[in-house]
Amino acid sequence: MRLLTLRLSNEGTTVTKAVRQDGGTLTEIPGFADVGALLQDPAWEATAKAANGATHALDGADLAAVVPSPGKIICVGHNYRNHIKEMGREVPEHPTLFAKYAESLIGPNDDLALPQESDTVDWEAELAVVIGKTGRRITEADAADHIAGYAVLNDVSMRDYQFRTVQWLQGKTWEKSTPFGPALVTKDEFTGGLMTSAVDGDIQQSTPTNDVVFTPEFLVSYISTIITLNPGDVIATGTPGGVGHAQDPKRYLQEGQILLTTIEGLGQLKNRVVKDA
Repeated sequence: MRLLTLRLSNEGTTVTKAVRQDGGTLTEIPGFADVGALLQDPAWEATAKAANGATHALDGADLAAVVPSPGKIICVGHNYRNHIKEMGREVPEHPTLFAKYAESLIGPNDDLALPQESDTVDWEAELAVVIGKTGRRITEADAADHIAGYAVLNDVSMRDYQFRTVQWLQGKTWEKSTPFGPALVTKDEFTGGLMTSAVDGDIQQSTPTNDVVFTPEFLVSYISTIITLNPGDVIATGTPGGVGHAQDPKRYLQEGQILLTTIEGLGQLKNRVVKDA
């Protein structure tokens, strides 16, 4: 099942609706403003499957970030071996974790804001895990039961700010910089696929999503020992090799470029880079 958050215009005001994708049709799930709100219902999966609300065409639909306001966005650094190598690091013994905030999220086709303050804006294609059930100290064996599904995310990074200190947050959570979507694909329909990023059609990253040091299940277990994971929380599981910062010469996003982020079986983000006002 594929679940999305649809933006609609209502008398000059933008509202959002949780919808289920059925081929080229989006069916509203009545009573839920977005996928994050839907996941708060313990019976969210049955509710979504049974929904028969108003319908809309997928073609041309205005989509928000699939979970627009997660309670937590926890990101993982140095999780793909080819990225660890290109950055000159050692394979970590434990996950490298940092946070991102909801203000950074944009929809799968929204403009990506290029800050006035940074000229080293880099791409990082990532598999996002979306939590579907509350848990603390979840065992790795039980972790899959707490995963609602998966989505595509790009952890666009302002490298100059990221490396000002040993703490990365200031380079990772700029407003309107993190495309996320297009859909939450439930875990029964996704077993992994090729993840790519491209800039103006030029492939930069291309690695299977399972080529990781720490699996999604391990990350759910590890993070939940630290803090309770709740429905709608997001774990961004790291990026593979091919980032612009590691190239020679270094390459960064420029105004007017198109950033494509794709994971087989999950979908594609297509974001135009624009100068932030």
